[in-house]
Amino acid sequence: MILASLELLREQWIRAKYERQEFIYPEKQEPYSAGYREGFLWKRGRDNGQFLSRKFVLTEREGALKYFNRNDAKEPKAVMKIEHLNATFQPAKIGHPHGLQVTYLKDNSTRNIFIYHEDGKEIVDWFNALRAARFHYLQVAFPGASDADLVPKLSRNYLKEGYMEKTGPKQTEGFRKRWFTMDDRRLMYFKDPLDAFARGEVFIGSKESGYTVLHGFPPSTQGHHWPHGITIVTPDRKFLFACETESDQREWVAAFQKAVDRPMLPQEYAGEGGGRPAAWTGSQFPAAVTAPDPVPLQWRHTSSINPSECGQRPTDTGLTVADGGDLWMGGCSVLMPPGPTCSSGQPGRCQVGPEPLGPCASLEPQGRQPRP
Repeated sequence: MILASLELLREQWIRAKYERQEFIYPEKQEPYSAGYREGFLWKRGRDNGQFLSRKFVLTEREGALKYFNRNDAKEPKAVMKIEHLNATFQPAKIGHPHGLQVTYLKDNSTRNIFIYHEDGKEIVDWFNALRAARFHYLQVAFPGASDADLVPKLSRNYLKEGYMEKTGPKQTEGFRKRWFTMDDRRLMYFKDPLDAFARGEVFIGSKESGYTVLHGFPPSTQGHHWPHGITIVTPDRKFLFACETESDQREWVAAFQKAVDRPMLPQEYAGEGGGRPAAWTGSQFPAAVTAPDPVPLQWRHTSSINPSECGQRPTDTGLTVADGGDLWMGGCSVLMPPGPTCSSGQPGRCQVGPEPLGPCASLEPQGRQPRP
């Protein structure tokens, strides 16, 4: 997947330099950062699997990528927020050398669409336009971040994809073959690689949070057709998977172990608590940068001062919320250095009602609350 995308991008770079001479004549360059793009792409139907021509519109002013089922349609069929959007080349999965998978959030669930264009330049231009839109969004959302911090967050490839077998929570059901995608700390599984929605997701936390990856199955495990087992131990249950080959097992274990060995950041508790998937919260940003989070953290107060008031909305607690978007902070400078100031003007302290909550460091994340 990564090699295929690099090959396509490399080909278009060479064509831009030598065939189209865009390096000599800048006026020939595609205006990726113009903030608006419109055109037709072949999109795979969710239900019938057919690729049909659809009109797509990318507008930074609305912060969205939209597509329309009919040329004269006034309302889009889908609106994909740039904030939650990812694009990655998937020629083998889609069955076209210019295939692109676009992922976004719909009703708090991951939604996939699969598109392509016959012209390699056109699909690469769309890919670069989406990355440019993401870059401008992140510049506004994180004004303190450098370009070097933001560029790796414009788009991402999946850590690992492929077939495994899985069983249910009681581990008495038969194992079923599923397509798995490892996206940061989220392990999503599908009945088919081109499904629009995942059948389910498994959050892979850190070893400090009680997550462990083991080779093999627990004793007396039955019902698997493939012999090479993997067990993921979480604080709540064990997840059992079976791989067809030993090499598949090694690769999956390595991908899982990479996530388990990496300490969790505060915003990643969203995925563990069943809230918005952590991959969309900007995980692995530097300590001074935190992704916008429309789902507020519920906080557990560790001192003796007014614990019942924790977990309130920042706008109800006198906290200063950053301008420019739907930014929610789950508790002072722990998540948004150098920290908001309270109504009293003292940085690093939170005021809720008549009593202060004390230093921000005394607040710890504890799960998620749905948006009121």
